[in-house]
Amino acid sequence: MKWLVVALMVVVLLVQYRLWMSPDGVREVMQLREAVAVQRTQNEELMRRNRELAAEVRDLKQGYVALEERARADLGLIARDETYYQVVPRTAPAATAPATVPDAEVSTRTAAR
Repeated sequence: MKWLVVALMVVVLLVQYRLWMSPDGVREVMQLREAVAVQRTQNEELMRRNRELAAEVRDLKQGYVALEERARADLGLIARDETYYQVVPRTAPAATAPATVPDAEVSTRTAAR
């Protein structure tokens, strides 16, 4: 009976070792779960983007509002009855005060004269 208990304990330890330490054990399952979660997140984001693109394609096919908006934004087009104004920002004014000359240069110049 004693040998049977020892044999069963060895079998249990081997199964536990394989379960926790082997490459296809619990660690592998946890890594696969994390990878599936990341992939699901990416899939949801791509599905959202696909829905937005499908809606944009539908708008471009059916109406002129989206087409006109796209032409204005991407190509810079204007309608016939509109006037185009371009606003150019002012450049920074140059400094009007004369540059100061260090004292050493002033004394050298006066001495050379």
